[in-house]
Amino acid sequence: MVIVILDFTTAAADRAAALAQLDTEHDEVRALPGNLAYRVYADRHDDTAVTLVHEWTDEQSFEDYQRSPSFARSGQVIRPLMTGAPVSRRFRAELLETVA
Repeated sequence: MVIVILDFTTAAADRAAALAQLDTEHDEVRALPGNLAYRVYADRHDDTAVTLVHEWTDEQSFEDYQRSPSFARSGQVIRPLMTGAPVSRRFRAELLETVA
């Protein structure tokens, strides 16, 4: 499994537009082969911060997402809104268990 955590900031006035773009892509990304999760978070303590957490079954699925129209569209909308360089942390993970 690959887990990706993307953190970025925008001007406070632009954050809603960045969140809306990520929300718009939700269903398409979730439908991509290998996607396990796609969650968008607005920081509750910083009105400029956004976090996107997504999970993929394998590295190939994540790489395919990076070449997808959805990824390109989000980049076209969000990159100009960013006030600094985004930070993307990518992890290889093994699921130990799911507890319900």
